[in-house]
Amino acid sequence: MNHRCPGLSRWLPAAACAVLAACQSNSTRVPAPDRAPAPKPQVLTDASYDWHVLLIAPFGSVLKEIPVTLHEVLLFRDEAPGAAGSDDAECYAPDEAVPQFAGRTPDEYLLCFKQDRLSRIQAAVRLATAQAPEVFAAACAGWLQQAAGAAAPTLDSCEGREGATRFSAHLGEEPESNLSIVLTSVPDP
Repeated sequence: MNHRCPGLSRWLPAAACAVLAACQSNSTRVPAPDRAPAPKPQVLTDASYDWHVLLIAPFGSVLKEIPVTLHEVLLFRDEAPGAAGSDDAECYAPDEAVPQFAGRTPDEYLLCFKQDRLSRIQAAVRLATAQAPEVFAAACAGWLQQAAGAAAPTLDSCEGREGATRFSAHLGEEPESNLSIVLTSVPDP
């Protein structure tokens, strides 16, 4: 027996189109939510990341003219001939609050004097190890924007000169990710 449904053959293509259209409409794409722009690293918006905040007095200032109370700090250095960093400077730390650097209170903040005149400033802060490389790279990029005679930065060092001030910053290795910076006066030519 051969049963034919005359109405079915007429509706079959239309039903197939309807099913395909239903599948098409059920798979509507939901537009991706608008992504908020990535927040600017705090380094670029927080003035404490600028090394200039560490200069509480101009280089060459006499010790007694420094606007904060200081106490002498004894530094032990390698006495080997030609040892880097060996000098006859006398270093002092403030008795009062020190300027914020890299969004934190420095663990070390020293003002060093040669012949009773400010010649070097040293500061160091601890950074979260996971964020330290990014923070250091962003801070270095900001410092180098204004620098002249800058050396090419590396992952852990950044050096340059702005006006009569030379800066040299380093990122310590794990487990302590310390950002340390030394500011020195550039001698007059």
